[in-house]
Amino acid sequence: MTISTILVDDEPLATKGLEMRLAPHEDIEIVTTCANGREAIRAIKTHKPDLVFLDIQMPGFDGFSVINALQDIDPPLFVMVTAYNEFALKAFEAHAVDYLMKPVDEDRLSDTLSRVRQRLTERNAEVERRQLKELLNEVAPEAAEAHAEGGGAATDPGRYEKLINIKDRGQIFRVEVGSIERIDAAGDYMCIYTGDNTLILRETMKDLERRLDPKMFQRVHRSTIVNLDQVKEVKPHTNGESFLTLGSGAQVKVSRSYREVIARFL
Repeated sequence: MTISTILVDDEPLATKGLEMRLAPHEDIEIVTTCANGREAIRAIKTHKPDLVFLDIQMPGFDGFSVINALQDIDPPLFVMVTAYNEFALKAFEAHAVDYLMKPVDEDRLSDTLSRVRQRLTERNAEVERRQLKELLNEVAPEAAEAHAEGGGAATDPGRYEKLINIKDRGQIFRVEVGSIERIDAAGDYMCIYTGDNTLILRETMKDLERRLDPKMFQRVHRSTIVNLDQVKEVKPHTNGESFLTLGSGAQVKVSRSYREVIARFL
């Protein structure tokens, strides 16, 4: 998969440096560069890239103004780039994939590109599923219904997040997905438990589930998701419910509606 990319920065040396660091990544195709926000808006609407590396501080239209000006189109993925770390929180509030400090570190850039590839794989898979559903509905309604009941094609583990950025208490926490023990829902907020820490993520459970590998994370209650790798003990209850003991010692109830989860341990 080739990732069409636009670089936006008002400093030519910064643009050149980023081009050099991206050169070893053969799937990155730089289609154009822009020196200001207005150029970026026109270029993004014209080229419809997969990815944009976007400088935050530019004269006239800054990076956040560029994102706001693209609300009428299906936007690309954005990686925010700046010399000032005080913009980190605002960058993630703008749903940027990541936030890079100048000068861009090569290892950090590789990590960011891995996240970009995961997001694009997920996005492309969703588009393909939607197109298949539309085609089946048109030419074979019965097959479409059967496909929906069967859950569609097998999931691709590569599309799921390995690292999640969580903004909490004025900080950005980079959490390894495998370290998450359980997740509890509270409206549009998720309580993320990692055994030794509890973080608050503003996201719906439905959206978060799409980002997590279902082979590892399963809902065991209407408002609880558990990392199955963290389960140390299963205790059946007489009323059809069960209790899971996790690595930290915490106990989580499995409601009767999710009893099929217990079958994985039998």
